[in-house]
Amino acid sequence: MKVLVVVGSKSDMEIANKTISVLEEYGIEYDLEIASAHREPEKVEELAKKDYDVFIAIAGLSAALPGFIASHTKKPVIGVPVSAKLGGLDALLSIAQMPKGVPVACVGIDNGQNAAHLAARIMGVEK
Repeated sequence: MKVLVVVGSKSDMEIANKTISVLEEYGIEYDLEIASAHREPEKVEELAKKDYDVFIAIAGLSAALPGFIASHTKKPVIGVPVSAKLGGLDALLSIAQMPKGVPVACVGIDNGQNAAHLAARIMGVEK
């Protein structure tokens, strides 16, 4: 069982590190990638098609990354909104307001820890 943590930019690494620390507490294998849905759509599409059990996508501003990944996989996608502008509300709404058929779970703003806890629950992993 493996999780892919994707951040939209290096500036989101603080949140990614919090996410990763919780995944490590559970003993969950993970990979970490930096890839922007806007600047590197081909790379993100390739990542979404890889064989991971859960995707955690961390992004601020328009926060298209979680939805973009969800449009290319049937696996669970968890979005973590980052408080880059507007207190993170813009990112939260972008992640939460996905169209029918393209679900993305959304945790609280800057709450990468809960994304990791949710991924563990989805995979049935306990501490």
